[in-house]
Amino acid sequence: MHPHDGVPGAPPAGITGAAPMSDAGGDNRKIGGWICTALVVGNVIGMGIFLLPSSLAPFGFNALIGWGITLFGCLTLAQVFARLAHALPEADGPYGYIRHSLGELPAYMAMWAYWLSVWLTNAALATGVVGYIAVVVPSLAALQPTMFALLLLWSLVVVNLFGVRTGGGVQIVTTALKLLPMLAIAVLGGWLLLTAPASFVAHPPATPIRPGTVLTASTIALFAMIGFESASLPAARVSNPGRTIPRATMIGTTLVALIYLVVSAVPLLLIPQQELAHSNAPLSLLMERFGHAGAGRWLALFVVVSGLGALNGWTLLVGEITRTMAVNGVLPAVLARNNRQGTPVIALLVTGLFASLMVWMSYSASLVAAFTFITLVSTAACLPLYLGCAVALLVLWRRGVAGCNGGKVLLVAGVGLLYVVFAIVGIGGRPFLYALGLCAAGLPLYGLMRWRRKTPLPVEV
Repeated sequence: MHPHDGVPGAPPAGITGAAPMSDAGGDNRKIGGWICTALVVGNVIGMGIFLLPSSLAPFGFNALIGWGITLFGCLTLAQVFARLAHALPEADGPYGYIRHSLGELPAYMAMWAYWLSVWLTNAALATGVVGYIAVVVPSLAALQPTMFALLLLWSLVVVNLFGVRTGGGVQIVTTALKLLPMLAIAVLGGWLLLTAPASFVAHPPATPIRPGTVLTASTIALFAMIGFESASLPAARVSNPGRTIPRATMIGTTLVALIYLVVSAVPLLLIPQQELAHSNAPLSLLMERFGHAGAGRWLALFVVVSGLGALNGWTLLVGEITRTMAVNGVLPAVLARNNRQGTPVIALLVTGLFASLMVWMSYSASLVAAFTFITLVSTAACLPLYLGCAVALLVLWRRGVAGCNGGKVLLVAGVGLLYVVFAIVGIGGRPFLYALGLCAAGLPLYGLMRWRRKTPLPVEV
């Protein structure tokens, strides 16, 4: 039995509420650098990358400038998470970073909104994968899509019930596979640059460069980068977190940044802007036109693999996020219970049920528009977590915490904070207000859990 089973609001271990690892049972319940890096790459590269060139095509060269801003901002935020992990290796991920620096309520609100966004994302991934599977295997198109999506969703819940290393192993395999088409795009671009360089200037985008257009393009690009913080989320399960999490975060984010820049730039420069903007499968269009005939169907297969890999990674993380919040006494303690493999079994089952409800909503004709908007809001709901972590690093710098002193740390925290503000402006007022509404919706539960605990958890000041 988990040490906190049946003990609402059991006091946290260490300085920030990290769960004690006495129940970990050895290395088979810990994950290392490869799995952490695969979580970063695999969770960021989901299904959106295969449509991203079309989404950004109307912006022309503004998109590439926006990508530059977004990649710089995300790499800076990755540095924020890396430095927090190094300074607070015993913290249970971002919840612990913010709680240790700003207090329990800000940590809860940021993590609550993020928690909601993750299982909403899982529902969107499950429904999206079903559509692409029908392209790869047309005979499956006759299957009932709702049940098929639920089958995929629960299959990966079952995989993760066998432990973080099992789910992490699946993540490594699917991440390696999903990188193959990205590599093919890069090789095709390099080959054409050597053999037919005129192809890159035959159809230059005509959209003029404007600051407002760059801002919008950079916001769309940010949607695609959500997940670079993934290595820090299962911190209590990571071997040597003070070293592993920073390395995995920076390596994974840098690799994804390079991949996205190439995959966005090559189609934009090779395919006429209007044609690219109206393509439902821009990378398939690119491969069919400049590569091998029939490559489009193979690419659809990799879309399925990529979607399943992202669904697996986010399923693993939503269980760990739920466990973290339960151990810290801000969600019911039953959600912290582990099975023999050290997996938060109740947390995975409950979040699987919530995601299943969203899958059902996505196939309801009357609710599909609402579901589409919810997915946009769920992306905005990640920003409070980024904001909280940037401010947390500033607080640690002001306190002179070891590993967080010096001008470079101040620069990283300051630039990270400015980028989050930039992203909030870019995402628009309405989605962000809805995201704040999601934060506020969790306050009654927070008040109830505080009342049940009777006394607040200690916070270092």
